[in-house]
Amino acid sequence: MVSTMPVTREEMIQRATALVPRLRERAERTEQLRRLPDETIADLVDSGLLRIGNPDRFGGLGLDVDTAFEVTLELGRGCGSTAWCYSVLNTHNWMLGHWPEQGQEECFADSPDTLASSGFDPGRARVEVVPGGYRLSGRWSFSSGCDASRWVMVGGLTPGGHHLFLVPMAEVTIVDTWFVSGLRGTGSKDLVIDDVFVPSYRAVEMRRMRDGQTDGWALHGRPSYRAPMASVNLALEAPIVGMARGAVEAFSDQLRSRKRPDGTPLTHSVASQLRLAESSAEADTARCLMRQNTREILDRATRGETLTILDRARYRRDQVFMVKLAVRAISRLFEAGGGHALHESNPLQRFHRDALAASQHMAIRWDDYAEQYGRVALGLDPAPTALL
Repeated sequence: MVSTMPVTREEMIQRATALVPRLRERAERTEQLRRLPDETIADLVDSGLLRIGNPDRFGGLGLDVDTAFEVTLELGRGCGSTAWCYSVLNTHNWMLGHWPEQGQEECFADSPDTLASSGFDPGRARVEVVPGGYRLSGRWSFSSGCDASRWVMVGGLTPGGHHLFLVPMAEVTIVDTWFVSGLRGTGSKDLVIDDVFVPSYRAVEMRRMRDGQTDGWALHGRPSYRAPMASVNLALEAPIVGMARGAVEAFSDQLRSRKRPDGTPLTHSVASQLRLAESSAEADTARCLMRQNTREILDRATRGETLTILDRARYRRDQVFMVKLAVRAISRLFEAGGGHALHESNPLQRFHRDALAASQHMAIRWDDYAEQYGRVALGLDPAPTALL
């Protein structure tokens, strides 16, 4: 049972750290299940970690998104799939604070531990505007954590632009398409909705959410609701940085436990020492960049400052660069792992596959956001498709 007493950022990070050994033990089974085990969902709920994203009036803990990202870093040391699902599910609970008030109340009516998965791509959605709301049909892919969720937020195009719609999972069909090479345990399956009515209070305009112009700040007074969503949201990046830290630890442990054919400890290998140094530096740099930017954005939001387009381009550049650093760090260690790193029981190969899979997400591809920063820094307008 989650305590209603005030908690600190440090306490929540400690709770996450305490879960890491369990997540490591379950990592292989999580892949086999192709979703998070029920025990893992129970651990995340019972620890209160998933409530960090909740607005305070709906069971939140008085903390902001920076704490959730720190928790994600810890969980990523144990299991990439768990860190990914935690991060996106927690972020969805934070995003709910942007919805009209009645929609928030309905979503959290049964429990503050209600979870919501997502499918943001509007490409295969059909939306009809009707009295009182919308009629919605379509299919959405990559819905991480959908098996454990009671609600889903899905994207669709209306005459007013890109909207997100809240739909009860009871009105959604889950199609098991998740047979993949990495992040196998996230259960990121397809969702199908067939002609469901969505009242207007369960819809929100994506542009207003991206610009921090919803009623979230007025309703909840949390600085992150004042900031552009793409700038403050590290739901996809933080798990990968956490995986890099886990890979550094796994590589170090394996060096300490193995010897060369001549009996010399692998810890004496200069090549391994150099790889460990460079990869750990990259993992640490990514974490420092994450902390610095998140704190800066929240401080500026608290003061009511408006971010310039160059600010927003820089923050997005830095976010995807964190991913670039983390993936490079993991790949370097996997390459040095030798044949032993290929075994399914070896966490190095899992971190490697999970990080490569995660980095394929269209929202964190380096080339796209490096180009946007370059354009803006040189005085050009960002490309029309830029999510800044």
